[in-house]
Amino acid sequence: MGNRPAKHPWRNLVAVDLSFYKSYISDELRAQSRAEDVLLVLEQRGLAVSDEVRGRVTECADPDLLRQWLTRAVTVPEAEAIFGDG
Repeated sequence: MGNRPAKHPWRNLVAVDLSFYKSYISDELRAQSRAEDVLLVLEQRGLAVSDEVRGRVTECADPDLLRQWLTRAVTVPEAEAIFGDG
């Protein structure tokens, strides 16, 4: 379109909003980031994070479950308690 007046309206008309786009890779990256957040909170609180806890958190690919664990990581007395299975 060059420098023609229609350039900006045309660009707005053909723009595609991809914010809703979800893919396996984007979900995996979100989960990885959230897992890192869970571990960071536990470590910053001075809680001992065992290899078992670290492995379970980093292997989790469910962003909703990781969000639950992140919420629990703020208040649990020990790292293992984020899982709520005991």
